[in-house]
This record gives sequence, C-alpha cells and structure tokens, in this order.
Amino acid sequence: MGNRKNGALLLSSIAISNLGEWVYFIALNLIVLELTHSPFAVSILYILSPIANIIMSFWAGSWIDRLNQKRLMIFLDIFRGGCVLLLAFSSSLLVLYVVSFFIYMANAVFTPTSMVYMTKMVPETNRQRFNALKNFVQSCGFLLGPSIAGILFMIGTPEMAIKINAFALFSSATLLFFLPTMVRQREVIEKVSFHVIKKDWVSIYHFTKSAKFLTVIYLLFSGVTLLMSAIDSLEAAFATNVLGLSNSEYGFLVSIAGLGIVLGAILNTIFSKNLRLGHLMSGGALFTAVGYIIYATSHQFTAAAIGFFLLTFAFSFANTGFLTFIQEEIPNEIMGRFISIFSVFESIGIILLTIIFGIGAQLISLQFTVIIGSILLLGISIGILYNVLKTPNSQMEI
Repeated sequence: MGNRKNGALLLSSIAISNLGEWVYFIALNLIVLELTHSPFAVSILYILSPIANIIMSFWAGSWIDRLNQKRLMIFLDIFRGGCVLLLAFSSSLLVLYVVSFFIYMANAVFTPTSMVYMTKMVPETNRQRFNALKNFVQSCGFLLGPSIAGILFMIGTPEMAIKINAFALFSSATLLFFLPTMVRQREVIEKVSFHVIKKDWVSIYHFTKSAKFLTVIYLLFSGVTLLMSAIDSLEAAFATNVLGLSNSEYGFLVSIAGLGIVLGAILNTIFSKNLRLGHLMSGGALFTAVGYIIYATSHQFTAAAIGFFLLTFAFSFANTGFLTFIQEEIPNEIMGRFISIFSVFESIGIILLTIIFGIGAQLISLQFTVIIGSILLLGISIGILYNVLKTPNSQMEI
C-alpha cells in the first residue's frame, strides 16, 4: 500500500511539473518573439539547453550519487520555480536568456537525480509498469500542455502562464516532500573535489569496459535519440515546405503524434507484465525508424500522419524498455555519474547533428536529408535488434 501511495505521489509530481514545463516553454517562446520579432532570437533558447547540459553533466553525477536525492529534487524544483517566477517580471532579453540558462542547468541535474531516486524507490518487479505510467503522464503533458497554454493565452498573457508554471513547480516540490528518504548506499560520503570527479570519470570508464552489453545498448539508444532530435529540428520546415501543410494542418499532425504516444503508453501499462525488455527495446526502436521512413518519404498529409502515429506509438514502447533496462543494469550507487557522463556526449552530438542536418537541408535537399536521417535510424535500430538477439540474458530474448 505504501509503495502504491509513494508511486502515485511521484507520478503526480512528474505530471504537474511536466504540464507546467510545456506551458512555460510555449509562453517563453512567445515572450521572446514579442520582444524581438526575430525567429533567430527564439532559436537561441533551443541552443541553451544542450550547452547547459554539457556544462552541468561534467560534474553533476558526482554530487547526485553522494547527496540525498529527495532533498536535491525538492531544492531543484524550488530553484526552478523561483527562476521561472523571475522571468514573468523581466522585460530584458539578456535576463530572459540568463535565467533560462540557469533553469536548463537545473534540469540537467534534475533528470538523472530523479532517475536514481525512482530506481531506489520503485521495487524491481514494478519498474516496467511504473515507467509505462511515467511515459503516460508525460505524453498527456505533450497533448494537454499546448492546449492549456492556448487557453491561458486566450484569457490572460504569456506572463500569467509563466507564473502558473512557477506555481506548478512549487506544487511538485510539495508533493516530493511527502515521499520517503531513501537510505544512502554509503555511510561515509566523500567530499566532492576535482580529484574525486576525475576519479569518477575513470571508474565509469572501467565500468563501461566491463559491462559491454549495457554500454553498446546505451550508445545505440543514444544514437536513436540524437537522430530523432536532428530530424525533429526540421519537422516544421518539412511539414510546410515539403508537405505543403497549413499551420492548422501541422498542428493536427502534431496532435496525431501525441495520440500515438498516449495510446502506446496505455498499452504499455496494461501489458507491462507480458512484454519482455527485448521486445520493447528492439521492436520499439525498429518500428520507430519505420515510422520515420514513412514520414520522410511522404508527399501528402495522410502518409505523414500514419508515419507520425507509428513512430510515436512505437517509441513509447522503446523508451519504457530502455528506462527499465538501464535501471536494472546500472548499479544504483553509480547511476547518477553514468547517466550524467553520457549526457555530455549526447548533448555535444545533438548540437553537431542538428547543425549538420540544417546545413544538409539548406545545401542539398530538405526531404533527402530527412530520408538519410531516417535510414541511419533504421540501421541503428537493426543494431539494437542484433545485440538483443545475441545476448544470453533471458529477459532480452525475442
């Protein structure tokens, strides 16, 4: 009963903060656009996040694994809420960028911290179902967040929407307060210094060499994430220039993608006891790539909608399987460091691939660039399937 109550509290906290983040992000885009009337000024917001991730992830994992994760999450929620509130009262573009950068830095620490805490709190037998439920509440945020933002803009202003997000983060911190404090792995906590951080990087390097299957799967899934991010950066241009969609049709296409995420998350939750991680990861990644290829080769709305629905539906399964897999394979006491260190390279990869895909779309062809990205994604997905098939781990068997 206690585990169910704690799980409900954590999921509620995730749902509230996720909804708030969607409202905040859309509102911030509008505020910057209103101040500058420049799409480039808005695009800077998208660059700040991976840069903040690179800066924080170099050392954050060393702190995460040694601190009380519950208290750290509460502090980060309050810190982010305070920063968001500050945005609502500022009309300076520089202040908006600086404060947003601090929020992204806090996000970079919060994500691995919450993963470590979830792994400690949720029993191993319930993790797959919990991850499916987590995907469900996050996908609801994907669908409802923009709608709520639109309603708030109709009855108020983007500044009011920003204030509501600050309240959401404070509410999330309040819910986290009622969760249990998980026992630390060590009695004696090392003081974090440059020497300790360097030692942590070396220890993770040696761990990746000993856990080859985990490392290969993690790298391949990171490749999936990088390519999806790069392809998605061209999504709006592809919809309008290649498919010739209007703004309302493009909005409907995004809604279909959201429906795929929600339906996938629901089925994940219902059948979590019957689906093996191997099925989820390899099958999910493979059909995600197929969805992207259908979308990339389409020339009209219907085909693009089918591709969009399939890729988001399938990725819901792949993501649930991958989250559960790393929770089971990475020792809890080093999970924060492992995820943070890999996040450094993922963020660098996102920046580089996004630039490469942007140049390719500009100099060669927008559709050709998206097709190439989708084919590369299919190749990585086949790599995941191959590695899952050859592993002796019974839970990975297809």
